[in-house]
Amino acid sequence: MSTSTDGASIVTAVNPREMWATAMAAGKVRDVEFTTLSGEPVQPLYGPEDASVDYERDLGWPGQFPYTRGVHPTMYRGRLWTMRQFAGFGTARETNERFKFLLDHGQTGLSTAFDFPTLMGRDSDDPMCRGEVGQVGVAISSLRDMEMLMDGIPMDRVSTSMTINGPAPILLAFYIACAENQGVDPKVTRGTLQNDILKEYQAQHAWLVPPEPALRMITDVMSYCAEHVPKFNTISISGYHIREAGSTAAQELAFTLANGMEYVRRGIAAGMDVDEFAPRLSFFFDSHVDFFEEIAKFRAARRIWARKMRDEFGAKDPRSWMLRFHTQTAGVSLTAQQPENNIVRTAFEALAAVLGGTQSLHTNSMDETLSLPTEKAAKIALRTQQIIAEEIEVTNVVDPLAGSYFVEAETNRLEAQAEQYFLEVEQRGGVVPAIDAGYFQREIHNSAARYQRAVEAGRKRIVGVNSYVEDEGDGPEIEVHRIDPETEREALAGLRDLKRTRDGAAVERELAAVRETCHDGSNLLERFISAAHAYCTVGEIAQVLRDEFGEYREPKIL
Repeated sequence: MSTSTDGASIVTAVNPREMWATAMAAGKVRDVEFTTLSGEPVQPLYGPEDASVDYERDLGWPGQFPYTRGVHPTMYRGRLWTMRQFAGFGTARETNERFKFLLDHGQTGLSTAFDFPTLMGRDSDDPMCRGEVGQVGVAISSLRDMEMLMDGIPMDRVSTSMTINGPAPILLAFYIACAENQGVDPKVTRGTLQNDILKEYQAQHAWLVPPEPALRMITDVMSYCAEHVPKFNTISISGYHIREAGSTAAQELAFTLANGMEYVRRGIAAGMDVDEFAPRLSFFFDSHVDFFEEIAKFRAARRIWARKMRDEFGAKDPRSWMLRFHTQTAGVSLTAQQPENNIVRTAFEALAAVLGGTQSLHTNSMDETLSLPTEKAAKIALRTQQIIAEEIEVTNVVDPLAGSYFVEAETNRLEAQAEQYFLEVEQRGGVVPAIDAGYFQREIHNSAARYQRAVEAGRKRIVGVNSYVEDEGDGPEIEVHRIDPETEREALAGLRDLKRTRDGAAVERELAAVRETCHDGSNLLERFISAAHAYCTVGEIAQVLRDEFGEYREPKIL
């Protein structure tokens, strides 16, 4: 209000936002870096002008295109997410016992971790694998191990996820053969095979052969399973390992979806109808500690995928438009210092995944920077999910953060950044040429280096690491899981017995058939299943693939 020269009062319009901005500028501000975990600047306040959305076009309704608000109309009011705990250590017998422990305590799906030898397509008795057998996952060298792993577990009722990539088609063959030996029709088995080889070349490095033959095996898996194992998700297109390698949220989103689109292109090029295989594609994302950025990432992912599948790939089945995903809390966010703090980090990451609309969730255990999880730590991680599901009432409302100016602005930002990355990949000739040129690898490396510099400079704070540090002496006093050296001896003894008692002539015939199939264009998964029944090993089958297709040599990126 102001006064005129004749003394009359004059009312002047005041912009409330400008008033707030003036007060904000004059106020005290903490000396910290106000950015997302990915280093993106964050405004102090968001309003309608920051979150431009057309409701019908950009949000829509849950269970309807573009699925920003969720892939199911009822979301968690109808069914909770599948609760998984990563399990796998030592021998198949030991992991079978852990599987049964988790199922007895309320877990609703199995999630299998394999040891390094298995991940790299090598048997437990390979000289390169000494000291690694069963250390970071379960050792599976043959169908006999798979039979022991699933002993007493109803394969027609339990959903099983397998985190493996290079030799993934071989392990799936073992799983299918195991179901058949249990008397279970593979058509009723449910689960997810990670089988995402592109991100291995970009971030994780567990490959067998170069990209082109690896992609051929993936299309063989999609084709075979569409007819014979229709309830199995044939690929879990994984951003998790891209993020764990140091990418930003936008890079995780963009590179993952770019890989997914490449698999779709390959399936179509192999002669499959997109709606024949796309409904069985699933995704696997990281849920990191930046609460709102992660929620926005999940919402943006659904919207982008729906638009790409319908408008670019011509999918007509709404199930092909739906991005369904598993989430794992961020292993890289866990600290060896003050490990109990990891329970809190994991809880917030899990909550972000739920508010972002995940279909399946794994919560990391507090001790995973020190060892494989103990039963106590694994139970706490599972209870974290159960508390979110049963106690804090966030499952009552579908997409409760929709309309938040900040969340919608972040969703828009991430979508726009992802589109820029898609354009960059296209300009480089596509995903495989960009891998060969080291583009993805270099982008991830540079982001990881920027974040590490921010931590070392104290611009990004980690409790117990560079803030609120305590002298822990000889280390944290918590129980850790140790792998008994007897584990490797047990695995080797079992493998020796298998090779001594199996039909050697049948093994040679099946390996020769795999070799021929590498070149005649017929379906490799079908051949692997036959080889599995003859008790050919992972290493034997993988070696045939290396011999026929060659081995991959990664480009230099620095």
